[in-house]
Amino acid sequence: MQSYEEFLDLSVGFPQEGYSIIDDELYFHDLNLMEMIETYGTPLRFTYLPMVSKKIQQAKLLFQQAIIKNNYRGDYKYCYCTKSSHFKHIVEEALKNEIHLETSSAFDMPMIEALEKKGNLTKDTTIICNGFKTFQYKQYIIDMLHDGYKNIIPVLDNKEEFNLYDDEIEMDTPCNLGIRIAAEEQPDSQFYTSRLGVRMEDVIDFYNSKISANPNFRVKLLHFFINSGISDTPYYWNELEKYVTLYCKFKKINPELDTLDIGGGMPFKDSLVFDFDYEYMVNEIVKRIKEICAEHDVVEPDIITEFGKYTVAEASGILYKVLGRKQQNDREKWLMLDGSFITNLPDVWALNQKYVLLPINNWDAEYERVNLGGITCDGQDYYNQEAHMNSVFMPKTRKVQYLGFFNTGAYQEVLSGYGGIHHCLLPSPKHVIIRRNRDETFNFEVFGEEQNSKQVLKILGYV
Repeated sequence: MQSYEEFLDLSVGFPQEGYSIIDDELYFHDLNLMEMIETYGTPLRFTYLPMVSKKIQQAKLLFQQAIIKNNYRGDYKYCYCTKSSHFKHIVEEALKNEIHLETSSAFDMPMIEALEKKGNLTKDTTIICNGFKTFQYKQYIIDMLHDGYKNIIPVLDNKEEFNLYDDEIEMDTPCNLGIRIAAEEQPDSQFYTSRLGVRMEDVIDFYNSKISANPNFRVKLLHFFINSGISDTPYYWNELEKYVTLYCKFKKINPELDTLDIGGGMPFKDSLVFDFDYEYMVNEIVKRIKEICAEHDVVEPDIITEFGKYTVAEASGILYKVLGRKQQNDREKWLMLDGSFITNLPDVWALNQKYVLLPINNWDAEYERVNLGGITCDGQDYYNQEAHMNSVFMPKTRKVQYLGFFNTGAYQEVLSGYGGIHHCLLPSPKHVIIRRNRDETFNFEVFGEEQNSKQVLKILGYV
């Protein structure tokens, strides 16, 4: 029978970029994963920071190439969507690449002030402030504008949001505003229109009645987000055309409008058969925006993107040990892991999200179909199919087996509640950050130790 390595190569083509097999063990971007496991144990979450910069540089290059290819007259600005991972090591790595930020809640703002004090960004950095804003969030925005953060752009999520800015913002130069369009949801949604943003048909009337005559403000940016993400589908292109057309109409009555924020939604590699033509999609977006603007005799806008998952997902993974094997009937074999999908990878449980799944060792063993079980007592704590097949296969062996889920860097830690309590009181796993030295050697830093019982009991009020 074939080995697992032969089976995977015939099934999907392997090794793939970023992965290699050396002496029957898996390496991730030259990282010896078995050595990491022997050093730090499992379950182990790790973040390989160079991937964050690599993804940002790839996107910036693709947009620059598309701008040149299409003789596009606007500029491109990469904003990192902080909610996908707020951690300091992630945001600092992203900011090394001359990017800007997009925020979604009040506590983003003191985080930005801390980054500015440390010199990671300046008060000239563009900060796109999205979301339905609490009073505290709006007050932070107002205070920071008065403190010299001149490129903070509050994006109005509703008409009432403008009132507090109108009452309290006093600046020598007009404050730049954005308006978010309430996008139509995709056809299979339970709703017709997004709960976020101003109704499309109200945008221009709102501007005319509340903002246009006010010398303290100018609307510079129109924002939209298509919930399906960036995809080569009739739905995506139809929505893009609608919102660019609105931009053109708005631009004719508001010449100061000069930026189109197309949101996030750039996909990441979530399976071994992931096939997405980034170059084609970026070029097509730039090309279509230019064509629509030409039809309306409007100068092309500057383009902003807010990539989150795309920026950070492929930098991280989580490694597990198989604690036990259970044959529950003639067909169903379970590998029980020393962690939980519900607590470590909540999108698996909540959204049926798939990730790249690979064994760490025993690649020369035969393969078998298995189900993967988390260690909680919850019936939903399992993983039994890949994005490209209705099964999971692992090496067939009685030896100690380790496996890893890869490209898990977006949202999973914050949704898990880092440092908090978790289902069945499972501890947060140890988290290791990996950097690359100038001589290409690796630098390892333990960001967080595995949670201990005293920490959990304190949260629960026992100590």
